[in-house]
Amino acid sequence: MRQRKSSIPGRPAVSEGSASDAAPLSPLGPHEVAAILSSIGEAAYQWDLKSDALSWADNAPAVLTVGDVARIATGRSYARHLDPANLLTRFDAVTRSGDRDTGSGVPFQVQYCFCPRPTDGCKLWVEDTGRWFAGPDGRPMQASGVVRVINERHAREEHLAYLSRFDGLTGEMNRLQLIEVLRAAVEEANRHPSCGFLLASVDNLALLNEAYGFAVADEVISAIAKRIRARMRGGDTLGRFSGNKLGVVLKNCTADEITAAAQRLLAAVREEVVTTSAGAIAATITIGGIMAPRHARNAEEVLARAQEALEVAKVKRRGSFELYQPSAEREVLRRENIRASDEIVAALNERRILLAFEPIVEVASRKPRFYECLMRIRRPDGTLTSSAAIIPVAERLGLVRLIDHRMLELAMNELAATPELHASLNLSSGSTTDPDWWSALEAQLRAHPGIAGRLILEITETAAIHNLDETRDFVARAKAFGCRIAIDDFGAGFTSFRSLRKLGVDMIKIDGAFVQNLARCEDDRVFVRTLIELGRGLGVQTVAEWVQDEETAALLKAWGCDFMQGELTGSAEIPGAEIGIRQRRA
Repeated sequence: MRQRKSSIPGRPAVSEGSASDAAPLSPLGPHEVAAILSSIGEAAYQWDLKSDALSWADNAPAVLTVGDVARIATGRSYARHLDPANLLTRFDAVTRSGDRDTGSGVPFQVQYCFCPRPTDGCKLWVEDTGRWFAGPDGRPMQASGVVRVINERHAREEHLAYLSRFDGLTGEMNRLQLIEVLRAAVEEANRHPSCGFLLASVDNLALLNEAYGFAVADEVISAIAKRIRARMRGGDTLGRFSGNKLGVVLKNCTADEITAAAQRLLAAVREEVVTTSAGAIAATITIGGIMAPRHARNAEEVLARAQEALEVAKVKRRGSFELYQPSAEREVLRRENIRASDEIVAALNERRILLAFEPIVEVASRKPRFYECLMRIRRPDGTLTSSAAIIPVAERLGLVRLIDHRMLELAMNELAATPELHASLNLSSGSTTDPDWWSALEAQLRAHPGIAGRLILEITETAAIHNLDETRDFVARAKAFGCRIAIDDFGAGFTSFRSLRKLGVDMIKIDGAFVQNLARCEDDRVFVRTLIELGRGLGVQTVAEWVQDEETAALLKAWGCDFMQGELTGSAEIPGAEIGIRQRRA
C-alpha cells in the first residue's frame, strides 16, 4: 500500500486506503498545533493582564514577521507595534468591553494594523479573535486567542468600501455619495450663502458607443472627468451622476460664478481632442445648472431642475450651458401632467374608459364597411373627453400602454357580442412589442374564435418607419393570428415605396391633414392622388381621413379611393344604450 506524505511535521505518513485500514492517530502535540496554525497564517497567544505578560506560540515570529518574540512579550511592547491610526485594538476589545463574564469567558474579535518593524513602513492587517476571562473582581484578568494575517481580505474589503463611495471608471464620487454631498451643501446654503450645481452630459455618447465601442466611450468619459477636475475650484465636489452625466457641487457661489465655472468646463472639454486607444476623438459636453436655495430648497429639487436646464440646453445647442430659470409655462404643463395622469389612472381604475365607433364607409356606395374604435373617457360629471385630448398626454407620461390594454379588452368584448361587427383598433408603438399585450390578444382570440378576421390593427406611419424590422415582425405575427394591418396617418412620415412593400400591410389610411383641403389645394390633390395610385399598384386598400364635404368625396371616388371617414359620413358615437349601434346595424 502506498504511503502518503504527511503535511504536518512530526506526524507519520498516512496509508492510502479505507478508513477501516487506517491506524488511529495520536493526539496533536504543541508543535503540531503550531505547525497547523502557521500553515494557515495564525498564531495563538495568552495574555495575563495583571502582569502584562504575553505568551506566544512558537510560530508567532514567523506569522507576524517580528524575528524575535521577545519584542512582543508584553501587552505594552505589542501595543508599540500597532498603527496609531487604529480605531480599535485588542486592549480596547478586552478592557472596554461592556459584557460580563458569567464563567465561560467573553468572546471578542477586532481588526487592526500591526507594524512588525515600525521604522520600515511594513504593515500587516490582522484579525484578533479570542476570549477574555474575569478575575474575582469581575474585571478582565486573562485573555487568549489567535491572530490571523488578513492583508488580502482587508484589501478586498477596502476596495468594496471604496466602490461603495466612488465610481470605478472615473475615480470620482459615485451617485449616492454625490447626492449626499449635494444634500449637505443645500442644507448649509439654506442657512448661509447660496450653492450651485452643474449637471454635465457627454454629448452623443450613444454614437460613440456605436462607432468605437463601449471601452473607448469609457475612455472619453474618464478623460472628460479628469479635465473637469483640473478646472474646478478648491472645495468643489465632482461625481459621476449616471452613465454619461457628471455632477459638480459648487459651494458658496453666485449666479455669475456658476456661469463662469460652466464656461470653464465647456472650454476644458472642447479645446483639445481626447486621445483614446482608437485615436483622437472630438468630444463636447452640455451643461445645465441651478442655484440653491434660490430655485430649489432640497437636493431632489436641485437634481430635477438641473436636468430640466440640461434638456433646455440640449434643445438650443449641444455644447452649451443653460442656467435654470423658473418658467410659468413649464409649471402649468407640469400641473397639467399631474392632473391628466390622475384623471387617466382614475378612469382606468373606475372603468370609465369607453369605446366610440366611427364608421369607415365605401367611397362608391357610402355603406359602412367597418368601424374605427376610438377612446372616450367619461368624467365623474358625465361629460366625455376625446382621445385627442388624452392620448398625447398618456404617451408623454408613459400611460398609453395601460390604455391599449383596456381598449383591446373593450374592442374584443364588442366583437364577441356583435358577430357582424368589423372594427379597427389603434395601437401605440410600444404595444407592438409588448409581450403582455400580445398575450392578452392571443387569449382573447382563443376565447372567441372567428374574431381575428374582423379585427384590423392600426399603427401610425411614424411608428412603422421608426424600426422597419420590428414593424415587419409585428405585421407577420398579427397576420398569423388572422388579423389585418392598417397604417394610420399615412403620408405624414413619407414612407418610401420600398418600405411600404416590405411591410406587407393590408391598408393605408391617408393622413387627414392632406385630405381636408383637397378642394382648395392643388399640392394636396397631387399628393393624395399619388398615394391612392401607389396603394392600388401595391394591392393595398386606401382610406381617406377627415372627409368633410361632397366635393372631396367626389374627387376620392374619381381617383379610386376605397374608403373614407370623417364628418361627411358620420362622427364617432358611444356604443350602448345611447346609440344602439347593434340595433342600427341590424
